[in-house]
Amino acid sequence: MTDSPADATPYEVLGVAATADDEELRRAYRRAARETHPDLGGDAVRFRRVQIAWERVGTPAARRAYDSGSRPTSAPSGSSAWRPGSGRDEYAPPTARRDSRPRARSHGHPGGRSREVFLAAEREWVGLGDPIEDPYDPGLIRSAPRYIRRLLGEALAEEATASIVADMGIGVTVWHDLDAGAEGKLDHVVLMPSGLWALESIDWGGPVSIDHGEIVGETLEPGERPVKELVRAARAVQKQTRVRFTGRLLVVPDSAVDHDVQVVGPQRKPTALVVRRSALGQVLNGVWSPEGAVDVFEIRDRLQQTVRFI
Repeated sequence: MTDSPADATPYEVLGVAATADDEELRRAYRRAARETHPDLGGDAVRFRRVQIAWERVGTPAARRAYDSGSRPTSAPSGSSAWRPGSGRDEYAPPTARRDSRPRARSHGHPGGRSREVFLAAEREWVGLGDPIEDPYDPGLIRSAPRYIRRLLGEALAEEATASIVADMGIGVTVWHDLDAGAEGKLDHVVLMPSGLWALESIDWGGPVSIDHGEIVGETLEPGERPVKELVRAARAVQKQTRVRFTGRLLVVPDSAVDHDVQVVGPQRKPTALVVRRSALGQVLNGVWSPEGAVDVFEIRDRLQQTVRFI
């Protein structure tokens, strides 16, 4: 568990309701520990997740702290960690920036639509008309259904990508939340000398892998096909703007995959690349780009004239 809102809660890891009494919780832990223990044929990663879950809710004091919204000491404290732009220089006023390095040119609002969808879903879950004093209160977020927490996780993932790209310098231009028509939206389009890149940023709250050209994992929704959805959104934007993408990237949390970059599809002409967030800068700087360069000024002008934001 990485303390992302998209992660399974300790109760979900242990397989009990958040309202379970202490004895039910204890029995659930023992059962989960037996089922996942490596010496009994279980999986070491899952066993570790069970142990972390128990550390967070296994005693009355720890459980009270978790349920009230306290966060692990290694994580930022308070609801500010999940607020728009918290701790991210690119959303702060110029006078608040830590340095004066030139930043990437940025257009649109990263994570904006995902936050709107999250807030609407949260309000419907709480009850229309019922006041929500703080929609980012950790206790409230943790008690929400996982699909609502994942909406917030998606917004945070998009903002994290925006933060990385913003630090890549003035030679980079990025557009966020592009309208892809019937295909929804494309999270980011990044233009730099290495090429024109279509990006989706996502956090499924669990590990994923590639199988037959698609992303698979226990935490994906039934029927969810991230690679296919990225391809369709990129094609819609490409048709609208009359530009051609160098490549398509799925940017995921480091904990979601075992390698910095994984190729989806043929090696010579990939359908997409699955990229760890920490490796995004290397990929965008040309480590994985095909030979040749793009006319940055021409493509930037064309996109500025044709791009639509959602």
